[in-house]
Amino acid sequence: MTAQPAAVHRPDGLAVMFRPASIAVVGASAHEGKAGHAMVRALRHFPGTLHLVNPRGGDVLGRTALRSLREASDVDLAVLVVPPDAVPGALADARDAGVRAAVVCAGGFAESGPQGARIQERVVAVAQEAGIRLLGPNTSGFMNPVDRTTANFMPAVADLAPGSVGVVAQSGGVNLALAFLLARAGVGLRLGVGLGNAVDVDFPEVLDHLARDPATTAVGLHVEGVADGPALVAALRRTTARKPVVAFKVGRSDVSEFARSHTGALTGSYAVTRAALEQAGAVVVDSLEEMVAALVALRAVRLPASERPGVGLLTGQAGPGLVVTDALGARGIALPVLTDATQRRIAELLPPLTFQRNPVDTGRPSPTFGDVLTAVAGDPGVDVVGVYALDEPGALDPVAALRPVGGRVLFASGGPPDALAARRAALDAAGIPLLSGPGDLATGLAAVVTDARVRAVADAPPLAPTRSVGRTLDEHEAKALLEAYGVRTPVRYVASGRAQARAALADLVSDGGRAVVKVLDADVLHKSDVGGVHVGVRDVAGLERALDAIDSIPGAVEGTARRYLLEEQAAPGFEVIVGAVRDVAFGPVVLLGLGGLTAELAAEPVLRLAPLSVARSEEMVRALPAAVLGGFRGLPPVDVAALAGVLRAVGQVVGEHGDITELDLNPVRLTADGPVVLDAVVVAPAAAPAAVVPLGGDTCPA
Repeated sequence: MTAQPAAVHRPDGLAVMFRPASIAVVGASAHEGKAGHAMVRALRHFPGTLHLVNPRGGDVLGRTALRSLREASDVDLAVLVVPPDAVPGALADARDAGVRAAVVCAGGFAESGPQGARIQERVVAVAQEAGIRLLGPNTSGFMNPVDRTTANFMPAVADLAPGSVGVVAQSGGVNLALAFLLARAGVGLRLGVGLGNAVDVDFPEVLDHLARDPATTAVGLHVEGVADGPALVAALRRTTARKPVVAFKVGRSDVSEFARSHTGALTGSYAVTRAALEQAGAVVVDSLEEMVAALVALRAVRLPASERPGVGLLTGQAGPGLVVTDALGARGIALPVLTDATQRRIAELLPPLTFQRNPVDTGRPSPTFGDVLTAVAGDPGVDVVGVYALDEPGALDPVAALRPVGGRVLFASGGPPDALAARRAALDAAGIPLLSGPGDLATGLAAVVTDARVRAVADAPPLAPTRSVGRTLDEHEAKALLEAYGVRTPVRYVASGRAQARAALADLVSDGGRAVVKVLDADVLHKSDVGGVHVGVRDVAGLERALDAIDSIPGAVEGTARRYLLEEQAAPGFEVIVGAVRDVAFGPVVLLGLGGLTAELAAEPVLRLAPLSVARSEEMVRALPAAVLGGFRGLPPVDVAALAGVLRAVGQVVGEHGDITELDLNPVRLTADGPVVLDAVVVAPAAAPAAVVPLGGDTCPA
């Protein structure tokens, strides 16, 4: 794709775009089926001044069309519905007419190939020179039902109900899909924006706009790809400090090619982006339907930041309660047992046959339902309560029962659609979100809990790289670099020949220990795969067998002797993988995964943006499976602080050394004396020798 001029983000805000007093539709058409016709119909409720522009003039839907935008005056927003090659000229007309913002709806720009990319460059240049804020190109537009400003290709958006949820979507189609899914859930839209190619207005600008908007209560974010990860993360942090954000990342099967080491194989743009969004405070979901359920909940219920918010569950029917409990457990959310005092109070209100510890089953809604809810909500371990009850007129008045705990309760029900629609309006007026069933209730509760959790961990400030390693390091050099950051490695010796190797072995096994013998070559990254690692060596005969195998590895430079690395064999312990990559969008990312025997637990690796704070690194460790943290197969429990220290050091190394593309510690063994790095790979492009950082380490004994 042809490079385009960098967008200049001006600090004048986006109100002129999303809340204009006057609009000009350039390319307005009287012919049904034309995009310009659909756009005019979509703006049929616009309360401000609407100019229609068509070079042929004439009448468009009962309005007289101008032949040129230059004939208009006091236009805030120009909506360009013209072919791509006509857009630069239309923007020049907009500039001359004093237009302050534009939406470019046509496709056929950079997304279509080199010719389109060249047109896009011209569009950006004209907009920047004119100071025009630009949405798109290649966007379906935006919808602002609150102000009846719906500049979108789909005329039906003119009748969307106004509300308080904002949507920022890379895809115009997803923007529309979410708007109608929210409407079906009884939730109105504050603002829905399709970014398209985002040559000017992008995620950060719209997020900041919604964060400052007092009418917006929650934001949905649809992400396909990210060009500037740090800018997105910073904007998300600013937004989530004020209001919740629910994010959906497309591209589950997309794995970037970090092909040189094991860490790279465990990461990809999908996983990294999801981790970055969550670290910035967003609730990350797996589908648009989950996003809607989460937004329904979070627009009404938001807890203070907390590492362990407690969920109470009250149900009028046992079966749906089990469904919700099971779904929460699958998300790692356990229901705390209610205190003895709470259980005694509930026992006074319910028959003894019902389950009363949490979840609480009433058997069927009764006149005491509201009192039971008050008791559950008042338990010191409960921060938010989920309630499920079928719609049974005469059995339960949900508004009366739930209103006293409004702001801390989510309600789900089942019944005739018309009856539920009436309930929803009354509950919404009381600030109580209504979800459509047990699954959505579990999703909403999980979103409320996750939103509180992700805001509870403080991150370290960004770190600017100041050093470089200059080239890919061999294992000895890599370990020396890590040792400088406080990471523990085995005692080791570098041997340039067999005589030095024998002397090193004698020193390592002098007290009855055993040695590990390895090939030492920066070009051999996967040593075990080629017979380059031999463990348990304790005598000269074993050493000679190991050296023979190493010498037979192909690839040695002719006339150059093999180099060997001899190390003390580490004490037993289970193993993890620690690594880092430099993601093209987000920068340094630290990884923690399971290795060795624990790999059979098949847990996803934990990814976080570097640098890591103490709290963030310890949160990474605690994200490991409970079976590992508590001591796997009789091994000691994980020393959380010690392993977190290794993670912070790795984040520091890759953050300070701007040329490291990948760092792989595989494995790190968690011994009784603490973590020890058994193998290390540091990958960097070659540079001038002057850029190489001097690395120390043990020398071979004479």
